[in-house]
Amino acid sequence: MTAPFDTSTLHSRLQDDGFAFLTADQMRDLLQAPALSDWPAFADSWNELGPDTYLAARGRHRRRRHAAFAADASGEIHREPHQPHYQSLSYNTLQGDIQRWFEPVQPAIADGASLRRILAFSRELFGALAPAIHRWHIEVHQFRIEARADEAGEPTPEGVHRDGVDYVLVLLIDRTNIESGTTTIHAHDGSLLGSFTLTHALDAALVDDTRVCHGVTAVTPLDPTKPAHRDVLVVTFKAAN
Repeated sequence: MTAPFDTSTLHSRLQDDGFAFLTADQMRDLLQAPALSDWPAFADSWNELGPDTYLAARGRHRRRRHAAFAADASGEIHREPHQPHYQSLSYNTLQGDIQRWFEPVQPAIADGASLRRILAFSRELFGALAPAIHRWHIEVHQFRIEARADEAGEPTPEGVHRDGVDYVLVLLIDRTNIESGTTTIHAHDGSLLGSFTLTHALDAALVDDTRVCHGVTAVTPLDPTKPAHRDVLVVTFKAAN
């Protein structure tokens, strides 16, 4: 078993390197696993995602839901009205400069113990890294990347990129009949800084989006005759205007 990270160690890693990869055991300790009391229903909700019609128009396949939250300096987190996801073309050359509307995260999931604990952990961590930020805009993305015998799945079809936020958490929820899907971290000049494959539920990558870029290699089915997917939760934190 990998030695656990405490929050101070993780804080230092993000400050020094701009990113950190954590195993499921480490994340389980940091999230205080008993607090994830609705985890089976939380993970099962990835079976209810809607199609990403914007990406499908470009011949690619993934499913997703989206929600926005806000957090103030006291730590209170509340859900915002449903709204589009927007990235400028400078951050997303494939789908930038458009307002993309996705099906909302279901209320039971948004208000459930697992997501609320993940958001609280993220606010505590990122708030400690950036104490001058008094209010956060938070976006939550449920992603399912599907791979087929004749077509690899692309977790990051835009390639190595930045999200245009301050901090990013990528948390693996499930991985079924999938190979590859390696998360890579790069300096702004493109040089590789680190890589890690999320293989077990709760494996995680945390990224200082202002300092480094990230991407994920394509995924393919281990058994091409069976369904194959990679489920992740992506949470982004950005200083609210």
